[in-house]
Amino acid sequence: MACLSLRSGFLTCGVCLLLVGGNGLAAETGPPQDARAPAATGLASPEEIVQYVRDRFEVPESVKLTAEPLANSPFPVFFQTIVTTDDGKEKRASNVFITKDGRCFVLGNVFALPQGSTAEIIRCVREVTKLPPQTELKIGTFNQTLSPQFLKAVITASDGKNTQTAEIFITKDRRTGILGIVLPFREDFVQDLIKTKDVPSLGPSNAPVTVVEYADLQCPACARLHEFLEKELLPKYGDKVRVIFKEFPLPMHDWSTAAAVANECAYQINPSVFPGYRTLVFANQNAINASNVRERLLALGDDAGVDRSRLAACIDSKASLSRVEAARQEGEDLGVNKTPTTFVNGRIIVGLPSQATFDKIVDEALLARTRSGTGARNPTP
Repeated sequence: MACLSLRSGFLTCGVCLLLVGGNGLAAETGPPQDARAPAATGLASPEEIVQYVRDRFEVPESVKLTAEPLANSPFPVFFQTIVTTDDGKEKRASNVFITKDGRCFVLGNVFALPQGSTAEIIRCVREVTKLPPQTELKIGTFNQTLSPQFLKAVITASDGKNTQTAEIFITKDRRTGILGIVLPFREDFVQDLIKTKDVPSLGPSNAPVTVVEYADLQCPACARLHEFLEKELLPKYGDKVRVIFKEFPLPMHDWSTAAAVANECAYQINPSVFPGYRTLVFANQNAINASNVRERLLALGDDAGVDRSRLAACIDSKASLSRVEAARQEGEDLGVNKTPTTFVNGRIIVGLPSQATFDKIVDEALLARTRSGTGARNPTP
């Protein structure tokens, strides 16, 4: 899968070891561009782009980030900007593309496809990644994504010893290809992708600010964030904030999926006791392991007031697994790859920020809602 990191003042976009292209910076192959004509105003300012990059990729404040105003690009569906990072030792610049409707943020190798054939896509991938001739490339079936503009497939690279895969995107008209990442950008689009009905939550459904937390029950940082949300954020903001809890168990953890299943079982059995059960699981992380997880989850259910026989039956049958998988897929569609990851009215927070930072983001969301009547940073065109 594509991976991206923005750390220590430099940007790298690596699409697995076999598919890393050139110097790692976003590239473009397309028709010549006479001039970087200014794009339509109001879609996203340089400041908003910088804030998105800083939020999404956890760029520390010590790293200077700048972005040029959006301009037309060689590709009909995109506006383009250049994002520069400077850590005081090195400056790195990368092309960034944003769809003209503002929905998606694109980073990676972007290339024109005059013919749109599979053979042409493979040829372009070889050109932008500088792959040796002996590396075999295969592209799977392109399927619809959550953005109506893009189709997605898996590309496989094999050199006879190693085989690796990455995602590749094309526009629906098959005239533009992307070897990199496509992420939801416009905050109202992000919110549209998140299911908010029949999900565990605290706070009124009509609250002006919605905090959506993707968490792994075996993750210590998630436990600390949960404690903050429960003991600090909700008491401070009252009915102004709703918190929605989403399961995002990580594959490297040996009991988190079982706990997520039990967590969703508790919600289905009795939504009113779910928050207390979730709190107990987080509080007892150190006492849970892969060998005792069922026993401990049932005992914690007793403490929280969950019907034991129903919880045991649900855990054993994995009756709630589909809910866990749906939440995890939703998170992946949003670009979540680390826990905790939180969205505040569509604005992403990765990791565990300070209380002051979290409060500031909530306050800004409240102010935006007061001014515009929506929590989105960019209104729907």
